[in-house]
This record gives sequence, structure tokens and C-alpha cells, in this order.
Amino acid sequence: MGARQPMPLRVLDLTDELAFQGARLLVGLGADVLRTDPGGDLDPASRAHWHAGKRWTRVRDRTHLDELAGAADIVLESGPAAELRGIHADGTSRWPHAVHVVVTPFGLTGPRRDWRGGDLVLASAGGMTWLGGQPDGRPEPPPRQQALQVAGAHAALGALLGAVSGTPQLVDVSVQEAVAATLETGAIGWIHAGRFPVRSGGVYEHVAHRIFRAADGYVAGGYSGSERMWTDLLAWMAESDEAADLTGERYADAAFRWRARPHVDAVVERFAARRTAAELAEQGRARALPWAEVVPPARLPANPQLRNRDFFVRITGEGLPEEGVEDVGFPWAARPRPLALETIREVASGAPWQHERPRGLHEKRPRGLASGDGRGMALSGVRVLDLSWVLAGPYVTKLLGEHGADIIKIESKHRQDPTRFAPSMHLRPGSDPDDSGYFLNFNRNKRSVALNLRTEDGQRLLRELVPHCDVVVENFSPGVLARWGMDYESLRALNPDVVLVSMAGVGHTGPWRKAVTFADTLAAMSGLSSETASPGGAPQGLTFGLGDMVAANAAALGALDLLAQGRGGHVDLSQLEAMAATMGPAVLEPVLTPDLEDPRTAEQPNRSPYAVPHGVYPAAGEDRWIAITVDDDAQWRSLTKLVDLPGGGDGDGSGGGGVDTRRAHEDAIDAALAAWTRGQDAAELAALLQAAGVPAAAVATGRDLVEEDEQLAARGFYPQLDHPRAGRVRHEGIVARCSVTPGALTAPAPLLGQHTRDVLGGLLGLSDEDFAALRAAGVLE
Repeated sequence: MGARQPMPLRVLDLTDELAFQGARLLVGLGADVLRTDPGGDLDPASRAHWHAGKRWTRVRDRTHLDELAGAADIVLESGPAAELRGIHADGTSRWPHAVHVVVTPFGLTGPRRDWRGGDLVLASAGGMTWLGGQPDGRPEPPPRQQALQVAGAHAALGALLGAVSGTPQLVDVSVQEAVAATLETGAIGWIHAGRFPVRSGGVYEHVAHRIFRAADGYVAGGYSGSERMWTDLLAWMAESDEAADLTGERYADAAFRWRARPHVDAVVERFAARRTAAELAEQGRARALPWAEVVPPARLPANPQLRNRDFFVRITGEGLPEEGVEDVGFPWAARPRPLALETIREVASGAPWQHERPRGLHEKRPRGLASGDGRGMALSGVRVLDLSWVLAGPYVTKLLGEHGADIIKIESKHRQDPTRFAPSMHLRPGSDPDDSGYFLNFNRNKRSVALNLRTEDGQRLLRELVPHCDVVVENFSPGVLARWGMDYESLRALNPDVVLVSMAGVGHTGPWRKAVTFADTLAAMSGLSSETASPGGAPQGLTFGLGDMVAANAAALGALDLLAQGRGGHVDLSQLEAMAATMGPAVLEPVLTPDLEDPRTAEQPNRSPYAVPHGVYPAAGEDRWIAITVDDDAQWRSLTKLVDLPGGGDGDGSGGGGVDTRRAHEDAIDAALAAWTRGQDAAELAALLQAAGVPAAAVATGRDLVEEDEQLAARGFYPQLDHPRAGRVRHEGIVARCSVTPGALTAPAPLLGQHTRDVLGGLLGLSDEDFAALRAAGVLE
């Protein structure tokens, strides 16, 4: 991102699994991260992955803890609300001098403030679990604790928002809300159309992408997006006379093709089945089509693109082989690559930090080329030039905009954003490009400038906007900006302090740099899709754009890191690397925990190696479910007071025998729990279990989140905005809740080109005559 590194931020890490990812991301950004325990309760692979690059020190008492917090810029804390060490009874921070980020299952306020939960329960409460699994099977969340990792990313975002603002404050992050903000159409489908996506075994509902069986494995791919995605795939199939009737004129119509999707998919399926997965992926890259092989995590180290970009980190230290071990790295090269980290190690309590003093939060406000709106948000005064489209890039600018940045979105009818123009993504019945439900949710708080970048004047005006902006966000294919004279070096000549965020699918360098990617192909390449397979089954993939939003969180972090340092730079974000970085200890497990058994079965795909019971069970009503987990003996005893379970009696000692004892009875426990839950209302039963201290939540649909969830309602998670075409519409809310510089939804998504005159006239001083000439030349459309 840049050569000069200022004093690192000091981070006191008081996290549990709810926010491990937040602390790890801050390590990747170069922070000095100090824990108060060594993570000894984790298995070796997990400990190495989550805590490498940190140090730890013993805490004598509360006074000593206060001293450590007093020396930190950021305190990152997570856990059940009742067990937090840094929150007073009135909900204020014990350490008001710092940016104190607190991650809890359901947030610090609301009727479910004291509810508990880990990844399965919170993925279920937030709507992620509902989207995964086979239509006739149990709902399943994405693998590798994606719900908690998303929450951790928002915790890191909250920390850096505080650092950028230069304002000590409390930042409240609810895991449930972090998940609910990462569903793509999971909830907004209900808001705009009165329906919500259902489990489909991996078939996307709003884009024609899915996993196909190849001759020797599986590939992810499809034919949505620009028209070229279809015409070039059709030409590829026709070369070997395998296009069947798809060359017919009627299939040239996108609307007809969408209605005929089952038939089109069947033809593509036959085509894929005759080729190896590697051949399909290689040919897809060569033809600039979004196709990728579904690979297991064990094959990640052999990926030539990741190798070329020195993505992997080497971890050395106590308990590891002498040569160290290789782990997945970070989404960006904020620290020079290749990166080597030590395992977490103990340091003396008298000198626990790496440097003599903290960075401090003073004078950390960016220069700020916008005037600000007076609301005192964390990014007020920052202006962002948004050249992105679809989901990943717009999600970045959504995050920045909801915390006060002035977002200038460049768009055009000549480069049609599918989320505005494609009928399958409108969500709203009878809508048009100006009131597409998908576009509305992810483009609020932005101003739209219509600029035809196929014209020389359009490119010239774009360059002239750069000196007026602090950040530029783009997700063009590598090389496009350079052809316009807008690569990073050219931008620096226009604005020495500019932050350029590039979001190419696999990065701007490397042998695969020209690869075209969608969320499903990134998940396939990263190893995530392969782990969606139940034992003995085929990989399902994901039916929502998790990879886009994971990459967006990482890109926003990269931009905030540079803003907090008060300097410019280039964030060359690889969406593949961002996704691979969420694979947890998957690459380390074959080396450090080779005996770790997978207890999942086709019937019980949600089992965990670390907890029993741990599953999703049927509830009263059609396709209604409840997630229940037991993490320790105390929770087990509480559960067995509510329901008679096998192995639950005191006579055999299993009441306190631990997870291994319960594992011996797991099949019977799951069967008994299912019999008990089947006739009960999921929400009422979850409340009963939580009152007894047992983590549980109803598996929420989009409707449940928007209409029925009392916690989200109490916290105002779905605020309404008045749109000139769509009327009063609910939107997904803000995750990182800053106590002193709170974010806000201030404006609905713009009409196409709604602010062209305001922006170009206000910033560039264009006259009425200029506008007339530009319109006549087709530049402003």
C-alpha cells in the first residue's frame, strides 16, 4: 500500500471467538496486538492461525488491566454481554480514553442483550443459515465460521473508524446485525417483493450461476452479467457443437433466457460434464469468462496466482516444526510480502508493547476534501470517487457513505450496472432502473454523476474530479484505468495524497490477473465451496454474494487504514485473497491437527468437533427450524433440566463428563432433541432455552428479520428512507455503532445522473454552455 509506516496502533485484544477475526485483521494491518491470555484452550492449528503475530502478558488484577487499556489506542473486546470486562452497568465504557470496540452476540442494547451464541446460533439468528443446504434437508450456514468472521471484520472497521475520526468512543457491534447486513437479497427480497430466497442446494436465484459437475470434479460458473458472458459461453459450446438449440434467436433475449434457465442450465451441465474441472477453469480464464474449479483448502498452497503474489504467511515459534508452517495470509499487502509471523508469545508485564508509546488518536483526521455536513460522523469531510458496480465495490462505498463520506458515484447507461438495469436483480415488481430494489439498498447515501467513459471528454472530466477526492474505489479489470491515464502513479500526479482502492477479482498482478470472477467463482477458488459439501455429497456452493461482501469489508479496511495514517496509497485488493483469508485454520489443520475428526453426517451436517449437541432441529410449522448448541457442561445440565436426553442422567456421570462423553451419545441426543423441538414454536423455544443459559435461535428467514425480530426492531436495524420513485423503503442498517461519531442513512439511492449538474458544476465549475455541449456530445448519459 505504501512504503512509509508510521507508529503502529496499539490494540489490547480481549476477544473470544466472536471477534478473533477482527484482531487478526488488525495484525495484518501492522497493529501492535497484545492479549491477556495465550489462547491455550484452542487446538494447535486454531491457535497458530488466530493469534500469530500477537504477544500476551499476564494480568494481575483489574488495576493492571486498566493500566494496559490505558496504554492502548484501541481496546477490542468480545463475548456475552454479562461477561464483558470493560462495560459498566450503565452500558458505558470503562476505558473512555480509547476506541473501545465491543462485539456481543446481539448487541449491547435490546431485549436479547444477554442472549448467547456462537457461529451456528448467530448465523441462524442473522439469516445466513436459512440460505444454505438442500431444499429437502436442514438449513446450513457457510463453513469456517463465516458469521463470526464477518462480525470480526466489522469490529476492525469500527476500530479504524474511531482511529480516523480521532475520537475515543465506544463502538457496539452485534454479530446478528453483522450477519443480517451480509445476506445480499436475503432480507431485501422481502422488503421489495414480499418474498425471500429459499434453500436451493447452491443455485443462485437472481443470477444464472451455480456449481456444475465436471468429468473429474466440480466447477463454479454461469452466464449472467454483461451480454458477453452469454455470447462467449455460447460460442465456446458451439465450437464443439454442444450448444443444442441455444443458438436460436429467442435465446439471444436475456428475459427469455432467464425464463428458460432450467433448459439452459441442462445444456451447460452436459457441456461441463464432458471436460475436466481444470480444463474448464483454464479455458474460462483464457476466454475471460467467470468459471473456476472447486478446490479443497489443501490445494490452496498450489494456486499459482496466490503463490505469485506471496499471499501465504509463514508462522514459526514454539510448538511448530523448525521450518515453521504456512497459513493463509491477509487480503492486502499492508505489510511487506512475503510475511513471516511468530506464534503468540509471552512478554513481561512491565514492558508488554513493542514501542515506547502508542500512536495516539490526536491529529488522525484526514485532510478531507469535502466540507462535511456538520453531523460529526467518523468520515465527515472525506470525499470518495466511486467507479465501481454490482456488489463488491458499491458495498465498500456504502460502508464509507453511511459513516459520513461524500460518495460520488460515476455511472452510465453505456456501462450498465446489472443491479440497476438487469430485470432479474430489480426485486421490485414492475420496477425500472431508477427504483431497482437491489440498487436501492447498496447505493444509499451516494450522489450519481452520469458520465460516458467511452468518450474522451468523459475520461477528461473523470480525471479532473480526482484532485477533489480523497479516495477512489474501482473494480475494473486490470489495465482499464491505465488506458485512461488513471493508474495509481497518474492519480498521484493529480492528487499526491489520494487513496486508490482497486478490487480486481484476483489482484492487479500475477498470472491470473485478467481472470473474470463472480462471487461463486471466488468461493470455488478459495476452498470455501468445497466445504459446503456434506459428507459423501457434492459441494453446494453459496447462494448469496458472501465473497463480494467479505472483499468489500477488507477493501474498506485498507482505505481506512491509510486514512487513519494520514497518507495516500494503493490498496491492491484481491477478492480471491480476501476470501481465502477467511478459511480459518483450514490450511494448517492437516499439519497441526491431523487427527481432528469431522463428526458431520449427511443427516446432521451442522455438527461440530468441539460441541455436542450442535445442530439445527425441526420446529412447528412448515420448514421451520431452531439452532441449538451446548458449549460446556453447565449448559448441558441446563438443557437436560428442560428435556430428558440420552446420557443426561447423573448415574453414568455424563452430566459433567464433557464433550467426549456426550459425543458417544450424539446420534441419540440429536434424535431426542428433534423429537422435542418438532412440535414447538422456534422463537418461543429459543427464548426458553436462552433464559436457561443455552445458546439457541430460530433459523430466521428474510421475513422473520424484517417483520418479526424484536431485537432488530428495538435497535432500529431496518431504517426507512423516502425514495422519489419507490416511496418509503426499509434498508439494511449500520453495523458498527459509534457512540460519539455515529453513522446514519441520510439519503436514498440516487436516480441515474441525479447529481451530475451539482457535482460537475460545484467541483469543476462547468457553465450552462459547458453542460449543453457535453449533453449534445453524449458525454453526460
